[in-house]
Amino acid sequence: MILEPLGSVVLGLALAWMALRSLPDRLPPRRAVLTTGALGGLFGAYLMHSVLGPGHVVATLVGSALIGAVTLSLLIRPRSHRLSRSAAA
Repeated sequence: MILEPLGSVVLGLALAWMALRSLPDRLPPRRAVLTTGALGGLFGAYLMHSVLGPGHVVATLVGSALIGAVTLSLLIRPRSHRLSRSAAA
């Protein structure tokens, strides 16, 4: 029972860390990304446990990682363009 929430938080933090390493300039501050990753993984575990029921630890962890990744993807900002529109015209 404790493996699902703990594992999902660890997976969410790992996903957040990987996102910070690969897209540092397109994400909000580090603390917000790590918090979102952990909470996204925990919410994913809750959702998957509600859908699948007890006894599906691996499937719950996989689902929580997927939902955590989707939650983190909502934080990504578009690339900033160096030239403004008035300077380009």
